[in-house]
Amino acid sequence: MQDKKLGEFLIIWSGQLISAIGSGLTAFSLGVYTFQNTHSAISYSLVILFAFLPSFVLLPFGGVLADRFDRKKMMIIGDAGAIAGVLFILLIMLRGSFQLEYIYGGVAISSVFTAIQSPAYKAAVSDLVPEELYSQASGLIQLAGSAQYLISPIIAGLLISVFHMGMVLVIDIITFLMAITAVLMIKKPDTAYRKQEKEDFFQDMAESFRYIISQKGIFYLVLLTSLVCFCIGLLQALFGPMILTLTNSKMLGIALSIAASGMLVSSLFIGVLGLKKSMVSILSIFLALSGLFYALMGVFSNIIFIIVFGFLFFSTLPFVNTSLEVLIRRNADNERQGRLWSMVAIISQVGYIMAFGSAGFLADHLFNPLFNPNGALSHSIGLLIGTGQGRGIGFIFILSGLCVVILALVIGRAKKIKVLDLEIWNGGSI
Repeated sequence: MQDKKLGEFLIIWSGQLISAIGSGLTAFSLGVYTFQNTHSAISYSLVILFAFLPSFVLLPFGGVLADRFDRKKMMIIGDAGAIAGVLFILLIMLRGSFQLEYIYGGVAISSVFTAIQSPAYKAAVSDLVPEELYSQASGLIQLAGSAQYLISPIIAGLLISVFHMGMVLVIDIITFLMAITAVLMIKKPDTAYRKQEKEDFFQDMAESFRYIISQKGIFYLVLLTSLVCFCIGLLQALFGPMILTLTNSKMLGIALSIAASGMLVSSLFIGVLGLKKSMVSILSIFLALSGLFYALMGVFSNIIFIIVFGFLFFSTLPFVNTSLEVLIRRNADNERQGRLWSMVAIISQVGYIMAFGSAGFLADHLFNPLFNPNGALSHSIGLLIGTGQGRGIGFIFILSGLCVVILALVIGRAKKIKVLDLEIWNGGSI
């Protein structure tokens, strides 16, 4: 029976892998398309913000729905709705006009339905995968997620240099349809989440918030993760603009794909072998390494060095994400999983919202001017990391990476967080 359920998980996972590649094509191409038409880091980061903000705001609702309704149907509805957003952008582009507000609107529509699909997908993992395989399943999920960084950029870089942007959007729509087909292939998962029909929706959300606050170790961990997300969000919003000041979109795609292959190596390692040691120690060590490599990406303007340290940075992320996910998953009740993951996301990802909303302004109006040939830092720090276009973004990376290192040390030493590991060991889960 467990083998059958695991097989169903792998079917869903395969569909999500293909869909992630398609979504990565669109995300990369829209970013490049916008930057090349505006030459503004603000416009580039706003595309990311509008793709993220609606999903962020609606995630608590999606989590409650994932615990109250059929998770299979929710995944289908979420993917179908995401198609509508991509189709909207495609139709606007076929009219032959470049209008930022319509691009923002299209990615926002897709984001709304991601808030429905994502919690249902994560909660369904607990239905289909036995507890002893949680870390392997998490590694495979991250492998699928890493596809949008590993495979998509290099393909998208080639596609947009040969075809119209619309071709990328058509491919994305096809991959969403394949993900829906994969979900339709499985039977309805057995679940332990049946809620009373008359239970108040907002009361459900409030109860889940009270629950996560009551779990002190999880709550502190999630709060610190929010600060990490802010730092990482600056990288996500500004990596493209920095590289595009140094080279072209093809090279950006190659750089992202090679760097992201670090996630592939680590995700495969975790997916096959799992993680058996102290999760808090793994989280702290690899988060500190990620911060170090993040900072080193900002030090150099040579594309080869950026790719090397980018590879090392990405290779740490599956260890960070898996240890974080296992700590939370094993310290929470299964019937609360949908709401819990939504609440974890809504708290931790506040950092992303702050980063995406501020990154473009910080780059264009604060840090880049400091490193102009006659900027305030051009004759001091500029002597070490260089001056000119994009060097201010490099300095943002240095500061953010150092902050991640500090946060990693705090997580590793926090007693409330260490208790999460002790509870896992005492419960005999590992």
